[in-house]
Amino acid sequence: MSDQTDPPSAHISESRFDRGPLRQEVQLEIRRLHQLSNRGLWGLALFILISLGAQQDFKFLPPISDGARAVLGAAPPVMLISIALVVYSFSALILILSRMMGGSDSYRGWAHLGYLSAFYAFYYYAEALPENFWAIFAAGFTILALEYYQIWTYCSDAIRTEKELLSKLED
Repeated sequence: MSDQTDPPSAHISESRFDRGPLRQEVQLEIRRLHQLSNRGLWGLALFILISLGAQQDFKFLPPISDGARAVLGAAPPVMLISIALVVYSFSALILILSRMMGGSDSYRGWAHLGYLSAFYAFYYYAEALPENFWAIFAAGFTILALEYYQIWTYCSDAIRTEKELLSKLED
């Protein structure tokens, strides 16, 4: 029997490979995931700032002139705005919960922030904002908090996986 030996390149140990670039890539992904998870907090903070203005009935804005009201037309009935808010809220909650179950990495809080601000604007235009402020605030805070929780749990799981990979690279 002849004793065949493999060429030296076949026995290069795994430890001789440069793991630096891969380690940097994992660290960059961890940083990206941290930034992604913070979007939910920024969305909540911005919603609270908008809500503070709405709670003051947007007194810092000039009143809507009669000419602007003539161009825009009559405000929608408050009951229709309220029905739209309820339908929107339940739809948003169902979509968020389905993304949570699917483990999605998308954050839709910015769109929700726009829709919720529009509800503040509709009630303001209908001169019914003070009576309906808490309905919008409760719906908005719930939606945006769930959006934040959804993206935070996704990012936390992904960060945990990346840190496990990083610890294996450092061994």
